[in-house]
Amino acid sequence: MRTIYHNIGSIQTMSDTSSLIEGKSIIVKGNVIEDIKDSIEEFESSDCSFVDVGGKAIIPGFIDAHNHLLWAGDRFNEHNLRLEGKTYSEIANMGGGIMETVRQTRNVTSKSLYLIGLQRLKESLKNGTTHVEAKSGYGLSTEHELRLLAIVDQLKQQQGVPSIHSTWMGAHAKTPEHTYQSYTEEILADQLPNVLESGLAESADVFCEPGWFSVEQSEDILRAARLGGLDLRMHIDEFSDGGGGELAAEMKVRTADHAHHTPMETRHRMKESGVMTGFLPATPYSNGHDWPDFANVQQNEIPFSMATDFNPNCYINSIPFIGSLAVQRNSMTPFDALHCVTRQAAKSTPRADGLEHGRLERGDVANFNILKSKHWESWCMTPSASPIESVCLEGVHIEF
Repeated sequence: MRTIYHNIGSIQTMSDTSSLIEGKSIIVKGNVIEDIKDSIEEFESSDCSFVDVGGKAIIPGFIDAHNHLLWAGDRFNEHNLRLEGKTYSEIANMGGGIMETVRQTRNVTSKSLYLIGLQRLKESLKNGTTHVEAKSGYGLSTEHELRLLAIVDQLKQQQGVPSIHSTWMGAHAKTPEHTYQSYTEEILADQLPNVLESGLAESADVFCEPGWFSVEQSEDILRAARLGGLDLRMHIDEFSDGGGGELAAEMKVRTADHAHHTPMETRHRMKESGVMTGFLPATPYSNGHDWPDFANVQQNEIPFSMATDFNPNCYINSIPFIGSLAVQRNSMTPFDALHCVTRQAAKSTPRADGLEHGRLERGDVANFNILKSKHWESWCMTPSASPIESVCLEGVHIEF
């Protein structure tokens, strides 16, 4: 069965050959783009369904390459602490931060967490996200991290929501009974082997930051995870240059995110090692910090993606809002911003089935957004509302 999307105003394909095209129709067969054609006369008498786009623009589905999907409760009260001048580290030492979310998450049933995750995935889809990287990290014990990964695996089976790349992030913080060294030893001796045996994770991530996991502890965990067959991701240099970028370059991890304070010479080493920088502009927006130096990074031709960093401290689950921050507050072009949340994000967050996503070409997965406007640039221009009229998700047309 084919579905023909026609009367399209324009298609921003994000292709290397012909990015913006007009007067074309998209032919979808199964969950794949069969063709993008000028004429659809050959299909008019066949058993096809037709979607009249009404002259609106189409862009690829967004890829949210950094999302802390599963947790319970909230920490909205911590904003007042930040206004009082408390730092992220100080709030954590007061019993807030990640550990507060760990306590609330552990006290919620698995069914409730599943429903929380499902609702968040549906919200992501309404904002045009068709693939999500989902981290654990709010369990911080073998039992609770495996529970979160198992719930993510359940969500992977759910139809009508974004597909998921599953990341184990047991190395997110430590619980009070541990030092970072003792928890690292527990991770290596027990938690990671159990995660590997479960087969529930595709990637491993570590919060490599002064005051959290040291460069040496991070390296031990990442090397063991790679030996077990996991892809590697990192949180680095969010609050200061802690040497995480150097480790990312040395280990050639797939993506090193936050990277707010990474020196330019380290950024170049990361680029040479094939490391994607993952900027998360919603985090400084939420915390009142300055922006990454996007212009300087672009001038130095450092490749980077952007993502939401959806979490209790950054309650933003909208890639279009991320685009708005980049374009309307940081002078990035709509094309460059779209490139970051599609093509670049696809490099750091590939699909498990090997199909290409983040672009619209023959043979790619049929994940794309029909916008509310004829102008493709509208994708990042409506920060208070979703610019998405409907979505083609895995070849299925979903209207909102």
